[in-house]
Amino acid sequence: MTRTKTSLITRTTAVLRERIYAVPEGQRIGSLHDLARTLEVGIVTLQQVARVLEHEGLLEVRRGPGGGYYGVRPDASALERGLHAYMRMNPASYDEALDMTSLLFNELATAAARCSDAGLRSRLAALGERLSACRTMADCGAFETEFQELLFQMVRRPLFEMLTRVTLQYSTAHAAPRLTVFEDDGRAWKEGRARIIAAILANDPQLTRFEANRQNRAVILAHLEGQE
Repeated sequence: MTRTKTSLITRTTAVLRERIYAVPEGQRIGSLHDLARTLEVGIVTLQQVARVLEHEGLLEVRRGPGGGYYGVRPDASALERGLHAYMRMNPASYDEALDMTSLLFNELATAAARCSDAGLRSRLAALGERLSACRTMADCGAFETEFQELLFQMVRRPLFEMLTRVTLQYSTAHAAPRLTVFEDDGRAWKEGRARIIAAILANDPQLTRFEANRQNRAVILAHLEGQE
């Protein structure tokens, strides 16, 4: 494919993408021939553009009576799969994913300290009381998963959640290192999580960020520096 042809496809894709975003989901954008005429491109070019937008989850091609091109929206799981595939192809190392996860966690915990939902705060307090019951790495992993899910509900930031989920998904595909906080049967990890939870429940974002940096981020950085 020539550079001129590639540029035409790129430009046409951008124009059609904006048309899709400009109308409600599920609305008919037009037929193959109508769009080719209004966009002033050939049929083959438009079909190539359609394949790009179908892959992005923005276009549905329907055939038969009432057929044509319809604008749709990708769901969160499709976006997560796309980002995960991107990380696998580029590729991101486990250490990089761990670094990103720790940064995202700190921001998530800090934002959760602003949550005023009584029900969610009550659930967080109850979760904190179960820390002492974590005896094994499996227990700690289950706790972390539930803690993370609860933070997502307290913050309600879809993009933030998606980025965190993708990074965590990538991380789980690799063998996780044993961090120093687990060398004393998890006592340091449990104390650190208890401090972060207490700061969130105190509705103190500054204290939460401080504790998350000390109990989470600093531990990850120490591990990463030890790997160099």
